[in-house]
Amino acid sequence: MSLSVIFLGTAASTPTLQRGLPSIAIQRKGELLLFDCGEGTQRQMIHAGVGFHRKTKVFITHMHGDHLFGLPGLFQTMSLLDRERQLEIYGPPRIGAFIEAVRQTAQFKLTFPLEVCEVEETGLVCKEKEYEVHAAWANHNIPSLAYSLVEKLRPGRFHPEKAKALGVPEGPLWSRLQGGSKAKLPNGRVVTPKDVMGPSRPGRKIVYTGDTRPSQSLLKFAKNANLLIHDSTFDDKLSDKAREDGHSTASQAAETARRAKAKSLILVHLSARYRKPNLLLQQARKIFPHVNAAKDFMRIDLPLLDA
Repeated sequence: MSLSVIFLGTAASTPTLQRGLPSIAIQRKGELLLFDCGEGTQRQMIHAGVGFHRKTKVFITHMHGDHLFGLPGLFQTMSLLDRERQLEIYGPPRIGAFIEAVRQTAQFKLTFPLEVCEVEETGLVCKEKEYEVHAAWANHNIPSLAYSLVEKLRPGRFHPEKAKALGVPEGPLWSRLQGGSKAKLPNGRVVTPKDVMGPSRPGRKIVYTGDTRPSQSLLKFAKNANLLIHDSTFDDKLSDKAREDGHSTASQAAETARRAKAKSLILVHLSARYRKPNLLLQQARKIFPHVNAAKDFMRIDLPLLDA
């Protein structure tokens, strides 16, 4: 089961001809997880073909307009398309007040229930059967969250030859063992999952920092990420401006990836001054080789891990 990351918007602060405002879509099975929702996100979703009717959660990092002004447009488009399924919104304190202001002042009616969760503490914010979403405070100029999508451990690989050798007949008992339950044979022998299954296999971990300066808490938060998506607004010559504005340089993002032992790094939230990301990539690759710069509609497929 692949997991797809689609970059809907990769610019910082203002859109450009090539880049929309921040939004990242993760498709997992039939579900869509949207991280940030800059202006025009619903158009980017149409272009990317991710759809408006599936089970969807939206995670907003902070209350700067370039990260959340796409919500009203998303609500209206979903309503015009007669969405009925509940939409879940997670974000920092005051995200609820923003959404309520939109609902009270804009002339449209929602066709679907809306559930809003304000994240006030770090840690687990969303728990599903196969994955969790955690939050940590980033180091920006206003309260800003980083998010991680962490899949739970999967059962080990089933070994049919071991089951047969132990006398387990093919059929329902095999399914029972694969589901983690013991199987009792007609002769009274009890076979446990560990008798026929390999070791548990790890899930995947994706970390999105949102807007942030480098920080020790985010370094810990990103530990062993399969994919780290990190603020890389400026190049090294503008490190003072990055610190003043609450952002990171490409080199700082690469240093975080290196120290966190991330598998790969994607640079996002790129300033409009960089028409091409060559300079940012050059600086980042001096520190961390497995890096790329996001561009709108870039797609990354993360396969399941065997070990």
